[in-house]
Amino acid sequence: MSISRREPSEQQRRAAAELITVPPVADELGQRFAAAGHELYLVGGSVRDALLRRPGALLSAGVDPADAREQDLDFATSAHPEQTLELLTGWAEATWTTGIAFGTIGAQRRGLRIEITTYRAEAYDRVSRNPIVRYGTNLDDDLARRDFTVNAMAFSVPGHEFVDPYGGLVDLAGKTLRTPGAPADSFADDPLRMLRAARFAAQLRFDVDPAVRQAIVEMAADLGRITAERIRDELTKLLIGADPVAGLRLLVDTGLAEVFLPELPALRMQIDEHAQHKDVYEHTLTVVNNAVRLEGPDGPDFILRMAALMHDIGKPATKAIGADGGVSFHHHEVVGARMTRHRMKALKFSKDTITQVSRLVALHLRFYGYGRGEWTDSAVRRYVTDAAELLPRLHKLVRSDCTTRNRRKAAGLARDYQALEDRIDRIQAEEDLARVRPDLDGNAIMKLLDIPPGPAVGAAWKYLKELRLERGPLPPDEAEAELFRWARDQGIIA
Repeated sequence: MSISRREPSEQQRRAAAELITVPPVADELGQRFAAAGHELYLVGGSVRDALLRRPGALLSAGVDPADAREQDLDFATSAHPEQTLELLTGWAEATWTTGIAFGTIGAQRRGLRIEITTYRAEAYDRVSRNPIVRYGTNLDDDLARRDFTVNAMAFSVPGHEFVDPYGGLVDLAGKTLRTPGAPADSFADDPLRMLRAARFAAQLRFDVDPAVRQAIVEMAADLGRITAERIRDELTKLLIGADPVAGLRLLVDTGLAEVFLPELPALRMQIDEHAQHKDVYEHTLTVVNNAVRLEGPDGPDFILRMAALMHDIGKPATKAIGADGGVSFHHHEVVGARMTRHRMKALKFSKDTITQVSRLVALHLRFYGYGRGEWTDSAVRRYVTDAAELLPRLHKLVRSDCTTRNRRKAAGLARDYQALEDRIDRIQAEEDLARVRPDLDGNAIMKLLDIPPGPAVGAAWKYLKELRLERGPLPPDEAEAELFRWARDQGIIA
C-alpha cells in the first residue's frame, strides 16, 4: 500500500491543538494508561469535528458533554485488550467486550460512552469486509488504515499532542476527502468506505478528491460485498446530512446507487408529465432539497427525506406516451409505494419506518385536482384520516413536490394547498378528525341489533365509520336508523 506522509508544520500542530478541549474524563483515562506504560490517543470523528468547530462537537472548546452532539469518544492505544480491560476495572461505571475480537473494549464513565481499540495493522480478506486482526506497534500504522485523512488525526491524552501524519489538517482546510494511501487499496480492503465518502460529502459538504472518485467508479460493484444493514446505516446518515443531494449525486454519478438503490439512477431521462424538468431524477433531487428547507427546527427528518427521495420511483414503470405525444405516469404513486416497500425491506429498514415512508409515497399525489373544486368535506376527512399521524409530513412533501418554474402555476398550487390546509383546520376544529370513530361503538351495535360479538359487528362498525367520513357526525337517532337500514340490507335482521 503506497502511503504519502503530509505532516503539518509545528505551527499548524500548535494551532490545531488549541482548538481541542479535552474532557476531564479523557485526561483521567490517559493518566491511567500512561502510569501503566501505554499510549492513549483520541482519534476519529471527535478530533475532526473539534477542528471543524462543528456545533456540539464534544472536543470543541466550551462544550459541556451534556450538550454535545456526539457522546462517543474513540481512542487508540498501544495496550492490548486484556490490559485495557484491567485498566478500566474500578474506573469505568460499565464495560463491554462485544468488540474484543477486533481489539475494542467499550466503557462508560460520567455519561460518556468510550471505545478503546488497540493499534491495528490488519489486512482484509477482500471477500467480505471482515479484517484479519493483527495488532500494530505504533500509532502511524494504525492511522494509515483509516478511511480518510480527515479521520486519520489523533490527539494524545494526557499529553495533548496533535498527530497528523497524512495531511488531514490540510484536507480539512481544503474541504477534501482523500485516503491516506492509494484509494483502490483502501476500498479493496473495505468497500463500505466508498459509501462513507458519499455520506461525508453530505454531512460535511466536502468534495471528493478526483483520484478517490475515479476509484469509486471503477470499484462500485465491490459494494455488493457489504451487508444490507451496513449500507442502510450509511444511507440513513447520508440522508440526514446537511446536504443530502451532494451525497446522492455522488452515489449516482459513481455507480454506487446501482448496487443498492437502482431505482434512483433509473429516474434519469424519464421526462416528467409536465415536461418542466430536465428529467425525473433532477426533479427528485429538487424535492429532497425542498423537503430539507421545510423541516424547520425539528429537522433532520429521515422519514420525510426518504419519502421525498422515493416519491416518484414508480414513474419509469408506469410511463406511457399518448396518441398526442403526451407523457403520462398513471398510478405511479401506487406502484412507487410498492417499490418503496420492496427496496426498504431489502435494506433491512424497520417495519414501522417502511410503513411510514411508503404511505407518504402512496398519498403524495392525492392533492392534485383539489384546485378544480371537486373535493367535498368527505374527501378532506379521508385525506386526513388516511394520512393520520403523517399529515404534517404529507403537507411538507406535497409542498416540496411543487417544482414548476412557471411562477403563476407555482403560486396557484401554493394557494390551493394553503386552502386545503385551512379547510382541514376548520373541519378538525369542528370534528376532531384525529379521532374519527363511528357514531356508535361496538357495544351499542350489539345491543341495538341484538347480536353477539363476531364478524357482523366489525362489518357494521366499518360501515358506520365510512358513513362518518362521508357525512360527518350524525345525531344518535340518524346513526341508529342508518345502522338498522344497513343490517336489514345485509340480512342480519328482518
